[in-house]
Amino acid sequence: MLATKQPKPKTCKNPACRASFVPQRLGQAVCNYSCGLAIKDVNQDKARKSLAQVERSEIKVRKERLKSRGEHMREAQVAFNTYIRLRDQLAGHACISSGKPLDWSGNAVDAGHYRSVGSAPHMRFDERNCHAQSKQDNRFLSGNAVDYRIGLIARIGLEAVEALEADQSVRKYTIEDLKAIKAHYRALIRELKKGQAA
Repeated sequence: MLATKQPKPKTCKNPACRASFVPQRLGQAVCNYSCGLAIKDVNQDKARKSLAQVERSEIKVRKERLKSRGEHMREAQVAFNTYIRLRDQLAGHACISSGKPLDWSGNAVDAGHYRSVGSAPHMRFDERNCHAQSKQDNRFLSGNAVDYRIGLIARIGLEAVEALEADQSVRKYTIEDLKAIKAHYRALIRELKKGQAA
């Protein structure tokens, strides 16, 4: 007959007791009934918090499933635009179209597309086609396209600009594509911020 393994002594989880005891059953955390009653509120709070956390994560998953393609597109665009602004800020770039210094302190900088998202939706996530631009130029001067082209040639070269202008490819982004794009640019943002902090 095999000898049964004796349980190892444990320390009582009741902070007021902390006595050493040999558990009589699996999962026993306290030395006696009164210590169990003494910490029941702590355990209930932990259980409540744990259940609330499970509920929050389930709600998050359900909300994610209910998102439309348009919502995924907006989230991917926000991540992309944030990356473009941070990339150009860290590089010390001025406004791509006016050449003036950008005010990074407030909310005065856009991620302006050379070929607009409306006219070339397939190029909305092309990093060569998007650069930090003052809100004045992007929103009130319709992108200031002529000066944008001049600034873009100076930054990426005439050949690259002509390649952007000639690109008429069609691109349909699936929800999975958009999730991947959002994740990719969020990771790049984290890397840039980590490099900035170092």
